[in-house]
This record gives sequence, C-alpha cells and structure tokens, in this order.
Amino acid sequence: MRATTDTRNLDSGLPQAGGDPSGPSLSDPPPSDRSLSDRSLFASHPELSGSLQPTAGYHPDTGTTVPRRYVHRAALAEVFLTGIAPAGAGSYLVTAQWPRGHSLYGSRGGLLDPMLACETVRQTVPLLSHTVFDVPFGHMQSWDHISFGLDPDVMTAGSTPPEIEMRVRCHDTVLRGTRLIATSLDIMLFRDGDLLGAAGARFSCHTPAIYKRLRTGRADADPHLLMKDMPQLPPVAPPAVGRDRAEDVVLSPTERSDAWLLRVDPSHPILFDHPVDHAPGMLLLEAARQAAQAASPGNAVVLGLDSDFIRYVELDAPCLIEARALPADVRGRVRVQVTGTQNGAAAFTASVTTQPLAAA
Repeated sequence: MRATTDTRNLDSGLPQAGGDPSGPSLSDPPPSDRSLSDRSLFASHPELSGSLQPTAGYHPDTGTTVPRRYVHRAALAEVFLTGIAPAGAGSYLVTAQWPRGHSLYGSRGGLLDPMLACETVRQTVPLLSHTVFDVPFGHMQSWDHISFGLDPDVMTAGSTPPEIEMRVRCHDTVLRGTRLIATSLDIMLFRDGDLLGAAGARFSCHTPAIYKRLRTGRADADPHLLMKDMPQLPPVAPPAVGRDRAEDVVLSPTERSDAWLLRVDPSHPILFDHPVDHAPGMLLLEAARQAAQAASPGNAVVLGLDSDFIRYVELDAPCLIEARALPADVRGRVRVQVTGTQNGAAAFTASVTTQPLAAA
C-alpha cells in the first residue's frame, strides 16, 4: 500500500450493485481468524460499553457514536460509527449513522454521496483493529486495497439520517504471535434494512518502530513543513469534477485533458482531520472520484470503486493523476481507470464505475 490510518495525534471483488443480495458469506471463517466475545470486549474496552451490543440482528439505539480515537478521527462530528457486536465466529455487526448534510460528502442530485460508504469502511478498519485484535493505540493501519459497489436505488437522500448496518467478515488474517499483521474484510452494507451494496478491504498493521523504518525519516513530520517548498496549485473548475467549492477540489489542471496534478491542502478540515506525513488514503480516493467525474460524460455519480495502494504518496513531490477509459461494464456503465504516479512510479490505482446522475 500505502495510505495509513494514524493514531499518534489522537486520543475482494464485489458483486455488482443490485446483484446477488447474498453477497460474500459471513459464515465459516478460517480457523486462524479470531472471534470476538462480548465479555472479553467489554473487559478490554470499558469506554466502549455504550457502543457494544452483546447480540446482533438489530440496530443498536445507543444514542452516541463510538469514541473518536477508535476510528482515528480528531473531530467528533466526523465519527460515523455507533456500535459493534459479535455476529458469529470471525464476523461482526458494525452500525453507523450518516449525516444528512456534510461539508465534503454532501448529497448531489438527490443521492447520498458514495464516499460516505468509503469513509465508513475506513473507520471500521481501526475499530476492528483495536477491539477485535487488541491493536494498541499508536500503531498504524495501512490500506493495501479497498473497494465498494452500491445500488443507486438505495442511495436516495431522505428526510432523516441514514442508519447503516455493516455485516463484516474477517478472513485471511495474519498474526505474529498475538499481534495482528494483516487481515481482509468482506462487508455487506444495509441502509435502514435495505441492501445498499458490498465492500472489501485489505489492511496491514505496523508498530511505531516499523512505521518509522518504513517512512525513512518522514514519520511524525508536520505536513505543512513537508510542503513548504511546494507551489500552491490552482484548482480545476469545481463543476467539472462534481464539486461546488474550490477548496474541495483536489485536482489541478495540466496541458492534458486526461491528466491532473494532485492538489493537496493540509489545512482541509476533512481530508486532513489530523496531521499525517503523507497523502491520506481518502484524499487519493477523492482524487480518483474527481478524475472519473471529469472523464465521464455529463454529470455522473460513482457507483463502484476498486483501488490498490502501492506506495505512500509523499507531500513534497508532485503526483500525476491520469484517467483512461475502460470498456463499459455489463450494464453499460462508464468505467475509468485512474492512476496516481509519483517520482516515475505508480503509487495507487483505482477502477471507478460511474453512471449519469439523472439515470442513477
């Protein structure tokens, strides 16, 4: 990978959206995968007692979110997850509530922003790491892969905050002794009881010492200092990438119509919720979304994304974002391959599926 989830500054292929509702199996995980007992979880994490449920099968009305440090967020308003419960060996029920309005991930054309699903999956990674696998705070989780596919019929913005339920299965878990090295997640997402889509993720965990070696002198560096010699890049026109505000545009124009420079603002309150020493994964996925929007005809909405993270995107060097058309999917929807290249090497790739907003 590389894009990490960082606590230092804080307290699989998918079915097509609307396809087989059974999705990934949530039963019979490999014997090496851990199961979570509510007794051990309550004992190890008493501060989560208001967000832990001893049984699955319903949406817990906890009236609160999980503590922010469990999802690696500084701002309380950016915490979406509300609860977690065991749901069989190696499987878990994770619940969330999405905001009706959001400064970055707001509704467009009457549809919820698909990046809400991506951020919810992102928050699930540290929550499971700290609760299920007892990963200490201060260790880093880094993405290797993330993907999702959503049903537009279940993405309609409503008059109440969407209640989200995720049925999560951990598999292909690698442990060194009792320490988590890596695991994969298969996730089915439900919105107010209706199947919203599916998601998948693979992530690794690093101790502070290992992360320091991986970052070769950059660990803990202030992003503003890392970028002090970088020019301030102008944004592309916000409507061209599906944005309303210039400050939310993460692409800067080049001489090519299919290529842009990554535009990084370490002061952005959402994409840089807290300081990190590299481009955050959600910034890269937003760049992929905006590039796919620019490369798609008309006003489009993202319905699917499949991304691999190869290496960290550094803040003190330009990163070129390129988009090229892929063959349409079986439903005739537009597909775009987005690649981020830095210092002559691919840093991340994303295959993005879009559909015209009016047809979604």
